[in-house]
Order: sequence, then structure tokens, then C-alpha cells
Amino acid sequence: MSNENACAEMGAVTDAHKRFEPFVGTFAAEVKMWMGPGDPMVSTGKMENELELGGRFLKQIYKGDDNEGPFPDFQGRGYWGYNTVDKHYEGVWMDTACTFMQSEKGSVDETGKVWTMIGEMTNPGTGKPMRKRTVITLQDDNHHTMETYFTGPDGSEAKSMEIKYVRKS
Repeated sequence: MSNENACAEMGAVTDAHKRFEPFVGTFAAEVKMWMGPGDPMVSTGKMENELELGGRFLKQIYKGDDNEGPFPDFQGRGYWGYNTVDKHYEGVWMDTACTFMQSEKGSVDETGKVWTMIGEMTNPGTGKPMRKRTVITLQDDNHHTMETYFTGPDGSEAKSMEIKYVRKS
């Protein structure tokens, strides 16, 4: 294949990119966070998603509702895309709860409705690397969830966050 053809294919919008379409719009969010044993902290907010750069990337803007918790004015930004060269989904996220960017790579299952994304970040408590697994499940065009799991120092995985999204528009 010539370099010209490879470059054209590299920039093509594929069916993998079209899988972002059900996520476009404004969604109410209910967030549950487990910071340790016991009941989760619960907060709410709004996620606005739009396709950018000709449908190649899903841009995400999150604004948490005012709350009394540890993140009273929570905001986040992210991008999600499909890498046609390496044949996997990629995501990047940043927010007001930390000063680093989180990145993940993964795939969608054969149903086209469940994405599993894997990343690594530094555990703020130990300073050591820790694995992060995110599962995004599309129930229908109006509902989806995101669950995040971290692997602890003992190698066991624990759910740290669950977000339920319901379409507002």
C-alpha cells in the first residue's frame, strides 16, 4: 500500500466511529463513588457530548451539580476516539479532582454495546502504578452506564465508581 493510501485510510471515519452516535447529546448523570468500604458518595451532574473533527472524536464536557462533598465544583473534559491504525478505542479524561490526564485503550464487544477500556495511573496513596478498568455499557439511545474498577496493591479489583446517564436532549 502506498503512503498516500495509508494516510487516507488513517483519517477515514469508519463504522467504529459511528458507534459514538448514541452518546451524542445532553445526559443527566447520577454518580456513585466508593472511596473505601461502606456506602458510596452520591452526586449528580450533566454530561454534554458532541462529535468533533468530522465524527472522528466524541468530545465530553461534564459539570457536576453543587454538592457538599470533597469535589463541590466538579468539572471534567474528555475525548473518546477510534484509532484506525492500531485498531482500538482510546480515551483521555481530565478533571478538577486531579492534576493529571487519564488515558485508556480498549475495545467493544461483539454486540457493539459494551466497551472495556484499560489504563494505568499512579496510586495517590502509594505512589505506585495501579490498573484502571472502565466498562461503558449502552443500554439504548437514552441510557448508558460507566463503571470504573481499580486494582489494589494486593492484586484484587474493586469497583470505585458507577455513573448512570439518562438522556435530557
